[in-house]
Amino acid sequence: MKITGARTEPFSAIRKRALVHAGAQASAAAAGPIDKTAFLGLGEGDLTPAVQSALTTLLTEIDDLRGEVSRLKLKLAEVEGLADRDPLTPLLNRRAFVRELGRIRTFAQRYGSPASVVYFDLDGFKAVNDRYGHAAGDACLCAVAERLAANVRDSDVVGRMGGDEFAVILVQADRETAEAKARSLAEAIEATPIRFGEWTAPLHISFGVREISPELDAEALVAEADTAMFVRKRQARGLPSR
Repeated sequence: MKITGARTEPFSAIRKRALVHAGAQASAAAAGPIDKTAFLGLGEGDLTPAVQSALTTLLTEIDDLRGEVSRLKLKLAEVEGLADRDPLTPLLNRRAFVRELGRIRTFAQRYGSPASVVYFDLDGFKAVNDRYGHAAGDACLCAVAERLAANVRDSDVVGRMGGDEFAVILVQADRETAEAKARSLAEAIEATPIRFGEWTAPLHISFGVREISPELDAEALVAEADTAMFVRKRQARGLPSR
């Protein structure tokens, strides 16, 4: 005996149509529960009790799928964030820094806005590790990272390039502006001695500046800023640049 007005369409066909429609909805994690009749454009009288029960089960599975997609998206964002972070400091690692530099380089080229890279190297860092141990060395690196991050704008980018080397991308900054800001950052780093237990010592840092230009990619810009830092460091010691 059939219910008046009920469709005789097989549930397998309804399920297939529902799953196709659900594909677009599965990632909408903020959406509320799916109404089983509005979902397919059907009225309650269009479905037999058995089909309604099966469809309810199906839509529960779809709701669970949406929740799982949401959780996976959050987990992926968390993992991607960790992959971009330096393991010791709160800064970006080299890979993430170079990626951001490439993005800013493209923006600067497209809109004609200046930007510069500043490369920093902590002077005498090996002696700190050798004399006081790696814990003291880590304290020095964290102090440098914190002072760099605290003295730039939100729009600027700070990264640890490895070892005792750091870099900053200064947006809307030509070479002259970047040189002045680099000196200010170096002074901020050197203003307060680092303290670790009973040991206290001043921090000294060298820097080099390279304005972003379209003919150089991100890695080449970093390399040139590093070279400028090396030249400045040798000149400060009274040594030839090469």
